[in-house]
Amino acid sequence: MIRLLTALAAALLLCSACAAGGSEAGADPAQVDAMTPPATHVCRNLTHADVQRPTNASPLVDCDEPHNAETYAAGTLPPAFKHVEEGNDHLADWVYHTCTARLEKHLGADQSLLMRSMLSWVWFGPSDRAWAKGARWYRCDLVGGGQAGAPYVDLPADTRNLLRGKHLDDRWMVCARGASVNGPKVACSQKHTWRAVTTIKLGEPSSSYPGDAVVRAKTRQYCADSVKAWLGYPDDFDYGYTYFGEDEWDAGNRRSVCWAKTDR
Repeated sequence: MIRLLTALAAALLLCSACAAGGSEAGADPAQVDAMTPPATHVCRNLTHADVQRPTNASPLVDCDEPHNAETYAAGTLPPAFKHVEEGNDHLADWVYHTCTARLEKHLGADQSLLMRSMLSWVWFGPSDRAWAKGARWYRCDLVGGGQAGAPYVDLPADTRNLLRGKHLDDRWMVCARGASVNGPKVACSQKHTWRAVTTIKLGEPSSSYPGDAVVRAKTRQYCADSVKAWLGYPDDFDYGYTYFGEDEWDAGNRRSVCWAKTDR
């Protein structure tokens, strides 16, 4: 069951966590076995351990106070999932598409921009006890940063349309530091060597996975052209790319990320 979709999905952080449940320390008793969907536009502080769990009852904090997670979408699951078991693949697929689409709308971003940002989502469902009693809800939380185990970063009090407009805040865009694009991921407001500048589309929603070799070759070719154009067609430039495998393709991702070697 996919719990987390990061800005650069699989290769950077994509987590298919299905760790055993259980209430976390300091949980809000009112949320532990909740039967109804959680409230939206409320804030919390989550840890990586929280994100690994399928359910969460972290206490709410005022969104004007320091926080690293915001519930931007929640609701009741469709009737088709009334009798499925937790961890059902179709449920995971539905949540993937729902949380992604709702996050794009919330942030004012398209898929390409979201994949090049430091912003991502994690989802939670009812506790085992509540699920057994018939609770069928989902909760999508916005988080920022967290790549490769780094701490999640504090979010603004209001995250609506955070990625809308021509002049984006580099605090929310993803860059890399080091000899290759596989180096540590940092916000582009920090010192960096690479910037994720474009994404390229490799197939339609109905397309079958063409295989790793084809994905890699197309990504390399397309990113060379795309990055050269982004840099203004220089004679000499360096570029990198991140492509994703069959699991992410099956989840709905048809894009690769193109990186330019640049300190700007």
